[in-house]
Amino acid sequence: MAFTAQDVKKLREMTNVGMMDCKKALTASDGDMDKAVEWLREKGLAAAAKKSGRIAAEGAVSAIVENGVGGIVEINCETDFAAGSDKFKEFLGDIAHVVVAEQPADMEALMACNYPGTASTVEQAIPDKVLVIGENLKIRRFATYTSGVTVPYIHMGGRIGVLVNMSVEGIEADAVTELGRDLCMQVAAMNPMYCDKTDVSPEAMEKEKEIQLAIAMNENANAAKPKPQNIIEKMVMGRMGKFYEENCLMQMEFVKEKGVSVEKHVEAVAKSLGGCVKVNSFIRYEKGEGIEKKEENFAAEVAAQIAGTK
Repeated sequence: MAFTAQDVKKLREMTNVGMMDCKKALTASDGDMDKAVEWLREKGLAAAAKKSGRIAAEGAVSAIVENGVGGIVEINCETDFAAGSDKFKEFLGDIAHVVVAEQPADMEALMACNYPGTASTVEQAIPDKVLVIGENLKIRRFATYTSGVTVPYIHMGGRIGVLVNMSVEGIEADAVTELGRDLCMQVAAMNPMYCDKTDVSPEAMEKEKEIQLAIAMNENANAAKPKPQNIIEKMVMGRMGKFYEENCLMQMEFVKEKGVSVEKHVEAVAKSLGGCVKVNSFIRYEKGEGIEKKEENFAAEVAAQIAGTK
């Protein structure tokens, strides 16, 4: 029985086994899907199949710089216990190394990269790592900086990872490492939405102005002495400034120096070092953010077992 590339893809999704092994299984089974699953199980390759349906919302983030290339990657697993294991940390480190060394364009390209120290691709290596670590694993996202000066930072053992990228003129890259680390820590702690106020899109600005105007008009309607429209408009502009201070890294107050913005601090450091520094952008990953975790009700589960409903 012949099989198609779609059959290979379906078997991979069913078993969480690499494409090449799925192709071998279908070849050995004459394209019979059920027999192919059995073939993989017999070979010990599909032992991860049941794990593939579990929600992987734990894990860790790695942020590194090698040979001037900055890379950040998030890998998820099912429990923080597994995330703290040496095997998981080794896997995370290997993938981070692949990201900076190969600079893959997307997830498909990353999966096709060679896994360090083996003849396998990253995709082929994942089922083996699932077997060793004992939980479902998912490389969720990654990004790189290939130019400028990039500084990495890891917070709380991989809960948050940050890369800050800068353009530096007239200054040795090593001289701005401390500045970069301070900025990374600020990003990790304050979680800004934008790097600079110029990064806020016109659409986002108009939307925020609408919100602030509605708030101001509502306050004015309930005030004992209503303010004239021109004063309300000035209030809205003032609140937009506050929006930038709360959401844009460069306009935020620098956490180590009260009353000084990050922008002014960067300028002061650059001047003291005799050159120019421009903060281009940052990337901040927090492990598990946006992943909906399955809520377990242990008491209900036990009750159901006692009642014989499970």
